[in-house]
Amino acid sequence: MEEALEAAEVVADSELEGVFTWLLRLLGMLFLLGGLGMWLLTDAGLLVLPALLMLVGVALIAAPSVLLLLAELT
Repeated sequence: MEEALEAAEVVADSELEGVFTWLLRLLGMLFLLGGLGMWLLTDAGLLVLPALLMLVGVALIAAPSVLLLLAELT
């Protein structure tokens, strides 16, 4: 966890905070939409992969804001 906070601190110091945050959010949206598409539009008997994609997508959408907030507090 400490390494992730150090990486977020480096990004916050480099003034690329907004670009990095939106890039991860865009990637998260792609994962989320890909998981939803696999779940709704295919006849997949195994729902582990779409659920995993949606979980990673939600984590990528929420994680940059939380990490950068924690880096600013420390």
